[in-house]
Amino acid sequence: QVQLVESGGGLVQAGGSLRLSCAASGSIFGINGMGWYRQAPGKERELVALITPRGSINYADSVKGRFTISGDNAKNTVYLQMNSLKPEDTATYYCNKHLSVPLRDYWGQGTQVTVSS
Repeated sequence: QVQLVESGGGLVQAGGSLRLSCAASGSIFGINGMGWYRQAPGKERELVALITPRGSINYADSVKGRFTISGDNAKNTVYLQMNSLKPEDTATYYCNKHLSVPLRDYWGQGTQVTVSS
């Protein structure tokens, strides 16, 4: 069984940085297919950054140039480096692992990021 645990969230001032970590346990078959999503109160969950199952990287337009997703296959860990944070980045950030065969999604419990102006 796969478990994902996020860490690294917190309270920062606008312009600051945070590094989120997602530690996976179980058989995830590599970090491809892992990504970060976020959800603010009253809004739907949105994709922030993704390592696609084929190994390419996608970012939301709102975070391009500021956020970087990376991973360590040996550690089964994915990171999200967030720089130049803005108040609109405030949200709960979730780690996701998508498997295509079998079709299945795993989610962490989330870590809160709050950016003050």
